[in-house]
Amino acid sequence: MIEVPKLNFQETVNKIVKFIKETVENSKANGVVIGLSGGIDSSVTAVLCVKALGKENCLGIIMPTSFTPKEDVEDAEVLAQQLEIKVERINIDALSEVFFKTLKVDLEKHKIPAANIRARIRMIILYYYANIENKLVVGTSDKSERLIGYFTKYGDGGVDFMPIAHLYKTQVRELGAYLGLPSKIVNKPSSPQLYPGHKVIDELPLDYNELDKVLVGLFDLKLSPKEIEKLTGIPLNKILIVLERFNATQHKREIPKFIL
Repeated sequence: MIEVPKLNFQETVNKIVKFIKETVENSKANGVVIGLSGGIDSSVTAVLCVKALGKENCLGIIMPTSFTPKEDVEDAEVLAQQLEIKVERINIDALSEVFFKTLKVDLEKHKIPAANIRARIRMIILYYYANIENKLVVGTSDKSERLIGYFTKYGDGGVDFMPIAHLYKTQVRELGAYLGLPSKIVNKPSSPQLYPGHKVIDELPLDYNELDKVLVGLFDLKLSPKEIEKLTGIPLNKILIVLERFNATQHKREIPKFIL
């Protein structure tokens, strides 16, 4: 049997808060800019940033599209109100359309490239505000997403630092509950919402509860796929898909290669 390690919540909070505070101070920045989606990762990151830096040094940016679920936007806005942080709301449809029309993007044929354009537009917006306010862009990716490359290179992966990238998705959910986030956010199914009907379950071979066990087996326990299958009952073909995704997305986790 493989289990995702249980967190010492207060110790984890203290470690992340210290990391955020030191990163911002060492950069001589005035705080952080964070993209708020209403999901668990950005919500946990926002709470931790406020704990580390104070509400006055955190700027939240909500960047919906016409197909972003209304409740996601509301959850992001309510969280910002509860944290008492300044927030900007910018619909990215018009910006996306400029790119799509200029590049003559076939949205049916090239759905994923179009989705990545939306993610990169959000990155541009975050860095605009970071530039004018001398802030850092804080990333919200977790370890599960990083290991399988489930993020857009130079999109949501284009940030200055990542406070929760050492935590698996299931650990982030548990930490969110500990921090007092509403159950509707803690238990909300993950979805990048980069195109209409975008759901994680349609793109990943396993749900995060099983995926995290596979990732722990592969990268923490250094087990073989067959050993993981035996210990978890998860089909070998799905474990191999996870491993293949890790290998295929290695370039996303590295700086650009160059000749020494």
